[in-house]
Amino acid sequence: MAGMLYDFVYLASASPRRAQLLAQAGIAFRPLLPDRNEDAETLEQERTGELPLAYVQRVALLKLGAARRRLARRGLPPAPILCADTTVALGRRILGKPRDDTHAAAMLRALSGRSHRVMTSVVVGHERLHHLATSTSRVRFAALSEATIRRYVASGEPRDKAGAYAVQGRIAAWIEHLEGSYSGIMGLPLHETITLLSRTRVRLEL
Repeated sequence: MAGMLYDFVYLASASPRRAQLLAQAGIAFRPLLPDRNEDAETLEQERTGELPLAYVQRVALLKLGAARRRLARRGLPPAPILCADTTVALGRRILGKPRDDTHAAAMLRALSGRSHRVMTSVVVGHERLHHLATSTSRVRFAALSEATIRRYVASGEPRDKAGAYAVQGRIAAWIEHLEGSYSGIMGLPLHETITLLSRTRVRLEL
């Protein structure tokens, strides 16, 4: 209904970091997680020659499409849906989630002593409309020794993280410089998120 304010947004993500950031901003949300038979990993597959920005925006929109179908299947009350995707870009190279610890270590070696970009695309959809924004930040690591990489991988923190690291975790001690959105690097840029939610008339407490 025109002019209607929504008291909550559906969060179509299992990421505890995104849930934490929404709660931090005082945004009421309800989880809209994939069914057991949904292949969420397939949505994140790269295309040959795809650039990081095109990739992260495409995946965020694919996640929204899957979430819309999920909402319809479950017959839940209508409300805007929030989806996001994060990737790490080293030049034109996309560094997604590591396949295993060996892959995680290889990613960290590639990032050692260099600057890279972290891109997070956020999309909020309601009815047939959607609004999308992308936050791009830059991070530079100090040189990481093999012992540091080995200990960090053994901690388990790189698993299921784009670029094989969590900015809010123990790797922060090796970040020399950060430019951009800290919350965006965590997985949900709050400024862009608030802006999109206000456009879809989600009630905000800020």
